[in-house]
Amino acid sequence: MQNAGFAALGLNWKYLACDVRPRELQSALDGAKQMGFLGLNLTVPHKLLAVEMMDVLDKSAHLWGAVNTVRFEARNPQGRWTPLGLLADDPPGKIRTHGFNTDADGLALALQEDLGFDPAGTRVLVLGAGGGAGQVAAKRLARDGAAELFLVNRTASKVRKLAKEIGRRCPRTRVTVGFPEGRVDLLLNATSLGLRLNDPLPLDEEKFQIEQAAAVFDMIYRPTETPLLKLARQRGCKSANGLDMLLWQGAKALEIWTGKAAPVAAMRKALQRELSVKN
Repeated sequence: MQNAGFAALGLNWKYLACDVRPRELQSALDGAKQMGFLGLNLTVPHKLLAVEMMDVLDKSAHLWGAVNTVRFEARNPQGRWTPLGLLADDPPGKIRTHGFNTDADGLALALQEDLGFDPAGTRVLVLGAGGGAGQVAAKRLARDGAAELFLVNRTASKVRKLAKEIGRRCPRTRVTVGFPEGRVDLLLNATSLGLRLNDPLPLDEEKFQIEQAAAVFDMIYRPTETPLLKLARQRGCKSANGLDMLLWQGAKALEIWTGKAAPVAAMRKALQRELSVKN
């Protein structure tokens, strides 16, 4: 997806995937900086860890409390901090890390595009709300006007703090730790359960039946139909996977690195081709 975007913009850039252990994240950031990387994306479990490692945080990272996009910057000849990708020459001085979050916007766009979902006044159940993606999702849904949020996590203590934070920030949103009674407008899976086809459901159906949700959104995009989405389809729920969230957060990351409008059509085509081959 990103390489297709770079090619469409005529950039001689390369996007690489690297496995990094959580305890080695700071070393990896330092190494990427020294090797002349222009930027990075971070995924599970690095998004929360990276917040304290950035030299500076964009307002998006401050607002959502997680970093999924890093831009390396140096001072230009006029002394202004500038993305490395926009500098003509190698920077002579310090390089800094600038952290952003594009997940929140990517989620909002995907929910609207795939499900026609507007959070205002709705009841939403978030599974895996204790992780980086889940926390960002819950905060964004509250900011966009959800009337009630139900936060579920394997370790409930991790979401009690989040519930209090959302209550302070968005007092009009009622936040409950645990499963709801009755129906919800959206069930959102932010756990990693479903990445493997033999994974158990992220949903405890003894506490909440999936047909109680009008719509189901799974952030996982590979496989394209997780066990949760298969069950949602069988029970008649409107559903969508995380493909478009991946696309939109990636497009916004590309714009942060390049300063150019993302070639979304080229990126979408490459993403769909890749997933069709590997599913």
